Amino acid sequence: MNGPVDGPVGGTVDGPVDGPVDGPVNDPPQDRIPPPAFLAEAAPAAVLAALPGARAVGGCVRDALAGRPVHDVDVAAPLPPDSIAERLRAAGLKVFETGLAHGTVTAVLRRQPVEVTALRRDLVTDGRHAEVAWTTDWREDASRRDFSFNAMSMDAEGNLWDYFDGRADLAAGRVRFVGDAATRLAEDYLRALRFFRFWARYGQGAPDPAALAAIADAVPGFRARIAPERIWMELKRLLPAPDPSGSLALMAACGLLDAVLPEGTVPERLRRMIPLGLPADPLLRLAVLLAEDAESGALATRLRLSGEERARLALLHRPPDPPTPASAAGFPLRAWRARLHAATHQVAPAEPLWVAQARQWGQDGGADGWDALRQLVTPGDAEPEFPLLGRDLMALGLPAGPGLGSLLGTLRAWWLAGDCQADRDALLAEAARRLGKSGGA
Repeated sequence: MNGPVDGPVGGTVDGPVDGPVDGPVNDPPQDRIPPPAFLAEAAPAAVLAALPGARAVGGCVRDALAGRPVHDVDVAAPLPPDSIAERLRAAGLKVFETGLAHGTVTAVLRRQPVEVTALRRDLVTDGRHAEVAWTTDWREDASRRDFSFNAMSMDAEGNLWDYFDGRADLAAGRVRFVGDAATRLAEDYLRALRFFRFWARYGQGAPDPAALAAIADAVPGFRARIAPERIWMELKRLLPAPDPSGSLALMAACGLLDAVLPEGTVPERLRRMIPLGLPADPLLRLAVLLAEDAESGALATRLRLSGEERARLALLHRPPDPPTPASAAGFPLRAWRARLHAATHQVAPAEPLWVAQARQWGQDGGADGWDALRQLVTPGDAEPEFPLLGRDLMALGLPAGPGLGSLLGTLRAWWLAGDCQADRDALLAEAARRLGKSGGA
């Protein structure tokens, strides 16, 4: 969800905020718009109604103003977290104390979650986490956020609070830190990567040179303070952007890309492949981005990829002898698909061909023939699967044991060599022939 800085580790109450709070009386909204549709959805509407002075905050406000779909709704309220939880339960919402120590609960109504956070101010920051105090000052809470367009808030009537001109920045395609960029980065070095994630989706023109300089200076802090799993979470959001290649080039120029993916990358590949239709799948784009000699296993371990992600990346990064347009004639395509399917069911046959095309760019003229080849390896029928089991050979008289496994492997190799055309009956006939020849039956 799009909320304040992630990961504060503690909180204290800052003044008497137990009762209803409407915020400072001298805090008029900067604008008013027709309330976006997400504010009328059951869960956000119920949360805002239950909490005096509450507002939608962060990404949902930004995306509504940008005319983009709103996926997650975050709300902030000028109340301490225990009071927030109590009022939400009294209003009939389910409440999960997902981060009560740092001021956050998750309210659920009709299966829609809304993350609700008490207004906060930082007491101590260490480059990733913060100790916070609860406050009733909306501007103070907004000032601890990362970028101007993430610091906006809106109430149920469409009143908009925009303390740092985030709406103008959003319209102009500016990704601008709230206040001093170096200060915001020193509070949370993950903001260096978040800058480029937002630039890939919202940026226009030239990025702020002062922000890029501050990010370059922050790279050592990023290396020292940011957990690898947080890096992967941000990459999974950056890589599916319509065209993240510009952000990756900027990251490389300021030294951040090497800190994020020290295994080795070739950013130019994404720039070439995305206009050709490279799917937005983050693991596929990561495989295209990685250099051939990069150790995908070490990267998967470092970034703490799931088992499924690790298997997909390994196969995408080093698929078994993929066909090319030049080799497609006579290539055993069914056998190749069967090998992919046996390795993992999570890789579609066309996907490794995007990686192969990116790596052969310049050797084969670029796009010629690759689209047709991807269509050729993606027929409507099911992936070929070896149709024999051990019990089929036992029915021929072969006892269980090493010999059975060996013959199964031999028959599978024969099946693959024939481009998986042999059916079960043909395989049984071949098994009987081999058993008769060897006298094994």
